[in-house]
Amino acid sequence: MNEREDRYAFTPRETVGELDRYIVGQDDAKRAVAIALRNRWRRQKVGDELRDEIVPKNILMIGPTGVGKTEIARRLAKMIQAPFVKVEASKFTEVGYVGRDVESMVRDLVEESVNLVKDLAKKRVQGKAVHAAEERLLDLLLPPPPKASGFGQENTPPEELSKTRETFRRMLRDGKLDDRMVEVEVSAKPAMSTIQNFSPEGVQDMVFQIQDLMGMGGGGGGRGGPSKRRKVTVKEAREILEQEEANRLLDGDQINREALAKVEESGIIFVDEIDKIVGSGSGPKGGPDVSREGVQRDLLPIVEGSTVTTKYGRVRTDHVLFIAAGAFHGAKVSDLIPELQGRFPIRVELKALTNADFVRILREPRNSLIKQYVALLATEGLEVVFEDEAIEEIARVAAQANAQMENIGARRLHTVLETVLDEISFDAPERKDKKVVIDRPYVQRRLARVLESEDLSRFVL
Repeated sequence: MNEREDRYAFTPRETVGELDRYIVGQDDAKRAVAIALRNRWRRQKVGDELRDEIVPKNILMIGPTGVGKTEIARRLAKMIQAPFVKVEASKFTEVGYVGRDVESMVRDLVEESVNLVKDLAKKRVQGKAVHAAEERLLDLLLPPPPKASGFGQENTPPEELSKTRETFRRMLRDGKLDDRMVEVEVSAKPAMSTIQNFSPEGVQDMVFQIQDLMGMGGGGGGRGGPSKRRKVTVKEAREILEQEEANRLLDGDQINREALAKVEESGIIFVDEIDKIVGSGSGPKGGPDVSREGVQRDLLPIVEGSTVTTKYGRVRTDHVLFIAAGAFHGAKVSDLIPELQGRFPIRVELKALTNADFVRILREPRNSLIKQYVALLATEGLEVVFEDEAIEEIARVAAQANAQMENIGARRLHTVLETVLDEISFDAPERKDKKVVIDRPYVQRRLARVLESEDLSRFVL
């Protein structure tokens, strides 16, 4: 099995199992993305005559904020090392209005893909880059003798010079020279803000040409450009030179080709807040409704499959997987234009989180909030232990706050935990008692003042 196929070789059950390690519940959504991922693997096995005809079955996730919609898509992309971007539909405007055009989401995806491919390529050449940077550093610390003069270092025997260089090499590797100052030549980037991409293709091409002229264009290799000399420590110089050597070893054109292919074959675009571009229902269209429906119509060809011009080349979106999400509180999926509805054939509803879900979220995931806070405070030499009853009380308060106020899902746990741990976090560096046990009474004391005052609870929680 080649590398490209192996990235998608997870069975649906394995994909769901991997997602379960980070995300609690939402089994329907996990199954939907697991099948979508497996279908990509299946498509690669199909003969050439049908492969291009098989398009991804885009997914529409419906559910309140904070229930795991974005995290499911992000974790899926990370599993297969696929380019992934999250965009908010409400940030886009129809062509002719001031704002971002929908094609910019594809350009963002290509940028992400180039960075991903470049990072992977740098890891492959890391050993060579480290060695080359070390040799350049030794040349700075121990310049070679002058070629022709009647006296001086050129008379030093070669074996003596080699011995001295090896001594410096050992000192360099041991970090004994890290604080010494050296002068290195570094690339000077143009002092201007990033040029924004505009939608009309003629303007777009002009932007790409300007970027290339100013050394801001695409490419992974070490392209020449203006440089300047800087005095830095050996430690900083090593990082600068390793980056330069890694870039020099990369083939920029090859990276661009790989990045574009990666977008076309495995790119994932997560379009959040898609319900925000739904008009206000039946009746005459005017004001913002015109632009909202226009955004839907502009989005349609991108989702259906079109060719977008980027500074790295033209990219087709036919096989990009689109995952859209929205709460759909004040609108229905049927309020989307029919053509766009048809491009999201798989629809899954994510459930609002319950008290029991919050308990599991705090305990089970590998990156749970409890584990994060314990690790953070451990850097101060503090051992923090959460009793089971304390975790249950935190979950209860979070669920209660969501029920009484705006339901923000699992994000409510951040605010509750911050309130509970505020005093400990502040006093941690000076605490003499380096073990803290957090039980239910402690949680209740910390939250009592907030819960007693409805106004304060709305402000704090």
